[in-house]
Amino acid sequence: MQNYPEQLSRAHKKFLRNLFPGRESSFDAGTLLACGVDASQKHAKPLALVRPQETAQVAELLKWAQSERVPVYPRARATNKVGNCVPVRHGVVVSMLEMDSIFDIDGRDFVAVTQPGVITSDLQKAVEGQGLFYPPDPASMKISTIGGNIATCAGGMRAVKYGVTRDYVLGLEVVLPGGEIIRTGGRTQKNVVGLDLTRLMVGSAGTLGLITEATLKLLPLPETSASVLVGFTDLSGCLSGAEAVFGCGILPTAMELMDHNTIKALEMHFEVPWPDGTGGLLLLKIDGSAESVNTDLGRIEEALRTVAVTFVEKGSGEDQERLWELRRVISPAAFNLGPDKQGEDVAVPRGRVAEAIKGYHAIGEQLGVVVLCFGHLGDGNIHVSTMYDKSEPGMQQNALKAKQQIFSLTLELGGTLSGEHGIGLTKAKYIGMQLNKTQQRLMAGIKRTFDPLNIMNPGKVV
Repeated sequence: MQNYPEQLSRAHKKFLRNLFPGRESSFDAGTLLACGVDASQKHAKPLALVRPQETAQVAELLKWAQSERVPVYPRARATNKVGNCVPVRHGVVVSMLEMDSIFDIDGRDFVAVTQPGVITSDLQKAVEGQGLFYPPDPASMKISTIGGNIATCAGGMRAVKYGVTRDYVLGLEVVLPGGEIIRTGGRTQKNVVGLDLTRLMVGSAGTLGLITEATLKLLPLPETSASVLVGFTDLSGCLSGAEAVFGCGILPTAMELMDHNTIKALEMHFEVPWPDGTGGLLLLKIDGSAESVNTDLGRIEEALRTVAVTFVEKGSGEDQERLWELRRVISPAAFNLGPDKQGEDVAVPRGRVAEAIKGYHAIGEQLGVVVLCFGHLGDGNIHVSTMYDKSEPGMQQNALKAKQQIFSLTLELGGTLSGEHGIGLTKAKYIGMQLNKTQQRLMAGIKRTFDPLNIMNPGKVV
């Protein structure tokens, strides 16, 4: 393991204060404590926090960090759930939140150019004001940033129709370890010159360089949208309903599934619209012209007549937000089923979703923990939350056993250990279950090419 400074010298602090004057740099214990944790609840205390205002500062910082062998940990709103922001080798945390300008929104090129600290929903509102559309919609979009979304290749509920963040990144400005600035891609929709460094950077979680600007693809804004919440007696009915919708030739903007344990958690959280006895929910969204949305709603209703449903509720315009609020509060509502949570975001082929969820439930029942499944049915990305009480003897060990078995089953079904959140700290020990030694060696070689001294987010597995 590489040796990194245990503390900053006077010269180090002087350099950082000069480069980041005033409140642009912090060294006090309270601030450092706060910026050492992310949504994974893992924690480590950094040696300093800096808040760059421009690319030139980032370049000088990475030149200095390479020379002094000081680790650098990029950070924005720290909403990721696998520990990617945690400064496990101490070093300097770089908050990108103050690089938050939208430089350009162009309706002819269908692009937006933005700094990494822009909040995702703020960009969406800005482009919609010009009749344009930025589709990626992670659950944290009201607080997460474009830079964080790019670093993690964030997905979201609209991924079934529109894809994930990588599908909308046309070009990047990136500062490499040592301070060199590169530009990848550009404003064109197609580009096959050389290796695709843009897509390599997307999802690299700050381990290869620090993103300081992004050129993003936009689409025309759909005229309208509508949502449908459908209840079923059990999971099998829920999946039959999904097959019926796809079978009628409609590709929904989003298709979310909620299992019986998710329903139970929501019922304990607040008043819900579905009747007793509902054991599975589908939440669908469609968009397009007003005429096509009305037509598709009719086709969905006709398709659902072929399966047994317990409940149907529709919403359009702003009215549909009350339906999507049910989906957004699942994570906090889950704690009604247990004080401790182990959350995973596996993905399986769409045709194996039923088998996967039934298997996850069986694992939970065998080990005495509650397994709650919800997520993006349209693309097979399932959020699996294991709820337990670690104060009970053996329960924490059983939760970890459940995690291992859930991963094993996922891979047996042709799936992946992560559809959205990445590997980071919380899944690092399991990476060998999916990637063989050759794959890991190739990835380590790419990391060394970009970051030979391993100063960029060290201690993490992408």
